[in-house]
Amino acid sequence: MQFRYFQADAFTAAPFKGNPAAVCLLNEMPPDAVLSNIAKELQLPMTAFLLKQQHDYQLRWFSPAGTESQLCGHATLASAHILWETGALPTDKAIRFHTVAGLLTATRGNDGWITMDFPGFDTTPETDTAVFSNIFPNLTALYRTGGGRYLAELPNEAAVRDYTPDFHLLNPYKVIITALADAGKPYDFVSRFFSPVSGVPEDAVTGSAHSALVPFYAKKLGKTSFNALQVSPRGGELRVALKGDRVEIAGQAVTVVEGVLRY
Repeated sequence: MQFRYFQADAFTAAPFKGNPAAVCLLNEMPPDAVLSNIAKELQLPMTAFLLKQQHDYQLRWFSPAGTESQLCGHATLASAHILWETGALPTDKAIRFHTVAGLLTATRGNDGWITMDFPGFDTTPETDTAVFSNIFPNLTALYRTGGGRYLAELPNEAAVRDYTPDFHLLNPYKVIITALADAGKPYDFVSRFFSPVSGVPEDAVTGSAHSALVPFYAKKLGKTSFNALQVSPRGGELRVALKGDRVEIAGQAVTVVEGVLRY
């Protein structure tokens, strides 16, 4: 079997920045074991598998550990980018993705930015902070959020940027760290995301983390639209907004690899 395969960098307009994702355009959906092995073979932060279903697409995500993910922003952004770039759909037509997280949509603006409609996740204060106080000595507050993740609030942007992860301590967890951006910056908040348990020690830009960050900062700052920056080594920019119980996540993407995958 063979199919077209692409690699796109998401949440960036420049190659070799943002978050890389594999996008596989399928003619039929292989067994889960094959999808898992392909993701392990490619060893990218996420591999997206797309199968056309009439006017919509089935979309599945697999991590480099070979496990199926329940939600992924950057691979969804990369998938929409590839579908429009290859001419599979006209750029003025919205894309509907059927996923394990429900129906997700993507639209493309005249400026080339792609806006995705994602679920929003509440955050619940976590009072037992002993373990995370060891991991983050300057921890301000700790919350639980969707997908078995934690959200750790740090005192300032420098604390997020300068944090050096101890993966011996972080290994069992999925953790978002965040703080308000420095005054005068064109961003409202910054973040990083660590998920060594999923085979991704640090994710470069995590769209799905903003499903929790946007409602969190909407309550904290009393507004609903934000410019966000993920301050990983590769970095990435996002425009995000709270729309009821949904979150709009917008970014750009650029294709860096195109080929055929055979097995």
